[in-house]
Amino acid sequence: MKTIKLGSSTLEVPVVAVGCMRINSLDKNGAERFVQTALELGANFFDHADIYGGGACEEIFADAIHMNSDIRENIILQSKCGIRPGMFDFSKEHILNSVDGILKRLKTDYLDVLLLHRPDALVEPEEVAEAFDQLESSGKVRHFGVSNQNPMQIQLLKKAVKQPIVANQLQLSITNATMISSGINVNMENESAVNRDGSVLDFCRLHDITIQPWSPFQYGFFEGVFLGNDKFPELNQKIDEIAAKYGVTSTTIAIAWLLRHPANMQPVIGTMNLERLKDCIKASEITLSREEWYEIYRAAGNILP
Repeated sequence: MKTIKLGSSTLEVPVVAVGCMRINSLDKNGAERFVQTALELGANFFDHADIYGGGACEEIFADAIHMNSDIRENIILQSKCGIRPGMFDFSKEHILNSVDGILKRLKTDYLDVLLLHRPDALVEPEEVAEAFDQLESSGKVRHFGVSNQNPMQIQLLKKAVKQPIVANQLQLSITNATMISSGINVNMENESAVNRDGSVLDFCRLHDITIQPWSPFQYGFFEGVFLGNDKFPELNQKIDEIAAKYGVTSTTIAIAWLLRHPANMQPVIGTMNLERLKDCIKASEITLSREEWYEIYRAAGNILP
């Protein structure tokens, strides 16, 4: 498994992160097999959130990996907080309480990375800064980041927060690539030119913030996967063609497409299927050509100006 530095930190992480949002769909033996397989393949970065399964996913993971101090030092744990029923909450009290709950469920003393989940309209950067300072000084969190935030929201946080923002988890896939398309269609009068995120892709590259694409196989907002979907015949034909050339599956090529981007992204995969897990991880061995990358981009319906 290839690795990258997470943002501006010294933390070496696998280029593919294992998302644990659906681990509660597995039975005890299945969860153990899944986690063990990921570790055997070098995928030791596990992404969580306090809302996944109402917290149960973190508990199931800790049991499945048989958490102890030796195991803990050989894995990288990331979790997220800030989403509450009917609201978002970046208050100091909620962040601190959330982290305590996360650590208890994961049976660990610290998180390698904590991300603030969906943006809170009522965020007070000074409160976030106090929470981050307390979490860092206590050793409960080593690195900090955000999820689904645009450049100005990150800049607002940085008005008070002194810790580097090392990651930004954003929805991105071949069919949900508006942050790429708006950069290609600068100054054009077409739908693809609409800048919906404040040039977040360029901002993260400029400020050494690792983008972690979530839902890398989804189109729309959890409307379904594009692989093998009749709604995307040209895209699937092109992906299958390139997959055959490399002797891999279409799943591998879909992740390889994200990894080919020079932003050094870290896709978060959510599959609980062992074969698809292996296919995703195999993408770290594939480097698409520039021509192949653009062929896939165009096959998804994107038009170059």
